[in-house]
Amino acid sequence: MSKSARAGLLGCALLWPLLHALDAAAQSKAAAVPAPLAQRIGHSDPAAFRREAGVHGGAGSIDLMTLLGPEALSTNLIFIHRGVLEPHSGIGEHFHNRCEEMFVILDGEAQFTIDGRTSLLKGPAGAPDLMGHAHAIYNATDRPVQFLYVNVGMTKRYDSFDLGDPRTQVTLDPIPQFMTMQLDHTLLEPVEHMNGGAGVVYTHRLLGPAVFSTPWSYVDYLVVPPGGSVGSLARPDMSEIYYVLTGRGEFSVGRESAGIVAGDAVPVEPNQARSIKATGGVPLEFIVVGIARDMAAKTALLAAVTAAH
Repeated sequence: MSKSARAGLLGCALLWPLLHALDAAAQSKAAAVPAPLAQRIGHSDPAAFRREAGVHGGAGSIDLMTLLGPEALSTNLIFIHRGVLEPHSGIGEHFHNRCEEMFVILDGEAQFTIDGRTSLLKGPAGAPDLMGHAHAIYNATDRPVQFLYVNVGMTKRYDSFDLGDPRTQVTLDPIPQFMTMQLDHTLLEPVEHMNGGAGVVYTHRLLGPAVFSTPWSYVDYLVVPPGGSVGSLARPDMSEIYYVLTGRGEFSVGRESAGIVAGDAVPVEPNQARSIKATGGVPLEFIVVGIARDMAAKTALLAAVTAAH
């Protein structure tokens, strides 16, 4: 082999690792660039629901789709599912040891179980299941019930332990022996020009940071009347998910905007500015789920809330 050929091979041998590293860096950078906001929003689509029977040993079957998965946020969201509890169907009792979950019924009524105690809740309502506790849900009626459920963990890894109990023939406590939340308009408090927005909006904290043991920090109820808006605000240590209950509007994250309708779920990362406009003829209503960047940020929020009271 000639001297020039050997030099050429040596150059290729030295250059290839560099090119490979540059290519890997380029791919990593491309992966780090988020998709457009319109593509990041989860859309409820009954045509995409999948039928699942015997979920966690539950009775009958449910229809289900994933609105947002673990990739939707850098924080410890594991999923938000949207679905239908078919008549005389439910999700059997199961434990979560490293994550927390909440079923929320959007209409109708259902039997909620936490740690073997069961009560009937009328929608829209929900009940959080904390780490180290068990829960179930059952639709004992002849009508389907619309629902969603949220799961947040200490990490992004889901865990469960089934008890093999569908909770179908149980005694109901007239007063729930566990924490619940009710999306009740009478609880809403008016806020004028929220974050510099237009008009009066209405909000209420349904569940605060003391409820949860993971970085899950709160669940809020937010109502923006037609023509109203919420101005731009960034939360440095808090991600949020805005699930649209009713109405139509425009949601902005940073410099991007997208239309939203009932059934949509909008993920917002920590330190991203977000703003909202109600553009329809009925109020734009949200369930807002807050997930802290880490447990230190969650602890700081809890301390601030405690000091304020």
